[in-house]
Amino acid sequence: MKTIELLNEINSPEDIKKLSIEQMNILSDEIRKGILNRVNKIGGHLGPDLGFVEATIALHYVFNSPVDKFVFDVSHQIYPHKIITGRKKGFISENIDELFSITGYSNPTESKHDNFVIGHTSTSVSLATGIAKARDLKNENYNVIAIIGDGSLSGGEAFEGLNNAATLNSNFIVIVNDNEMSIAENHGSLYKNLEELRTSKGTASNNFFKALGYDYTYLEEGNDISSLVETLKKVKDCKKPTVVHIHTLKGKGYKPAETNKEQYHWCMSGFMDNSEYETSETYASITKDFILDKKSKNEPVIAIAAATPGIFEFDSEFRNKLGKNYTDVAIAEEHAVAYTSALAKNGAKPILSLMSSFIQRTYDQLSQDLALNNSPAVILVYWGGISPMDATHTGVFDIPLISNIPNIVYLAPSNKEEYLAMLNYAYDQNEHPVAIRVPFYPLISTGQKDSTDYSVLNKSKTVIKGKDIAIIAVGHFMNIGYEIVEGLKEKGINPTLINPKFLTGIDEALLNDLINDHKLVITLEDGVLDGGYGEKISRFYSNKNIKVLNYGAQKEFTDRIPAEVLYENYHLTKDLILKDIEKNYD
Repeated sequence: MKTIELLNEINSPEDIKKLSIEQMNILSDEIRKGILNRVNKIGGHLGPDLGFVEATIALHYVFNSPVDKFVFDVSHQIYPHKIITGRKKGFISENIDELFSITGYSNPTESKHDNFVIGHTSTSVSLATGIAKARDLKNENYNVIAIIGDGSLSGGEAFEGLNNAATLNSNFIVIVNDNEMSIAENHGSLYKNLEELRTSKGTASNNFFKALGYDYTYLEEGNDISSLVETLKKVKDCKKPTVVHIHTLKGKGYKPAETNKEQYHWCMSGFMDNSEYETSETYASITKDFILDKKSKNEPVIAIAAATPGIFEFDSEFRNKLGKNYTDVAIAEEHAVAYTSALAKNGAKPILSLMSSFIQRTYDQLSQDLALNNSPAVILVYWGGISPMDATHTGVFDIPLISNIPNIVYLAPSNKEEYLAMLNYAYDQNEHPVAIRVPFYPLISTGQKDSTDYSVLNKSKTVIKGKDIAIIAVGHFMNIGYEIVEGLKEKGINPTLINPKFLTGIDEALLNDLINDHKLVITLEDGVLDGGYGEKISRFYSNKNIKVLNYGAQKEFTDRIPAEVLYENYHLTKDLILKDIEKNYD
């Protein structure tokens, strides 16, 4: 990168403390160039990071990290902090490997200036409260600063953390970065109070933070370093919990991001090239068409998201068309599940879309509010599967999580036609909560309507009838199943290929039939094996004369490991599976 002369001299927070206000303003521009360089080359969070540059510089100028502890919420605003704390090569480099060497999230293995691995939202206040309490128990003395965006305040854990932290009779500082946006627009009554506080420059008598017992300071010029430094110096070493509410501009310094804050919250690589992305039919677009069709027929359908509408292609046009038939509950997945359950219980037709990584937050609600009440809601699980995602966003744990809760029916389509049939079944039936694992890969269409009666639970489909070896492939792993079938045919073996479709139960009649003329059963699933679908098959055959090989992900957190490497590690390739079959088949 060119024109980053001052940034070249910044290798730690100590270097920030030597700068004048004028130099810090110059540094702000150079940091933004680094953020734009990284995101344009490898993708990442753009808008929130661009808006928090000055605040980060001021924080490091006033406080003394890592002695003073910074805890960032969700990490959507952590790029400037990473650049300042010795990781600028992950932003200014022209080398892709160097850019990828730095994760996009808080990570203590990278730097002593990061205190936790953080990628889920609304967590910073709770985590920082624990740090502060431990400090007090040990009679230590330093500042603890929780950084949280206005969007993250809508999450239940943020409320819980603020409630608990307010009882500390010691130093605790919460920086509320208010850019008037979550990922998309904010939702919920809390934001009326934030607006009132902004409009009154923090003087409104109706003050959420003061009501909880916090000292409170408002700063309108949240992108002005001089004002930030002055404000932060006043709260440094405070003796009781204090909120500093700063008003910033999301996307600052990059006009398209300032203008279209939702679109530029997170960007794919190449976004600055102004290239047009190809539009094609996706599972998300099919879902949108399905929902809009139900609304056009005046059915009580309602689409529900939890602050991540872009993942499901719920753009502003779609949201506007739905009107009252759309709810964004904000960053509140637990509430989303309970809300969805009650909607279904009272005769509405809710369709809740959640990302696999985020549905982990809802286990108790899935079990108690939804399944125990047997509410006939529809839940769509996106981005489930083995992927090169950061450790905070892996999607391999949803099958064990959901499929082992009583009453829930969890379905895994392998193509467009199955997905549509499952979606229609889930929407029309009134017997169970139904979750569908939306394939995390490009859409596949067979061109043939799926006529399966999904009301007959746990019935698998034999796609190819053979003998000796049976392959049971979950969801889009049917693709690998077909590859193995072809590989075995080349060796003179005609195997059976089965599409289970249901993740919450097994087809015992079919499995019993296999015993008559099969010696080996192979299961393939795009998720963690422990507690997964394959284990159900292994348990069924545990006292029978048939061998089972389970293929899927190991129980581990993977962090930005290429998918092809993970597939090799897990033996999830045609060649490796065929070699395993040779060893186990006689």
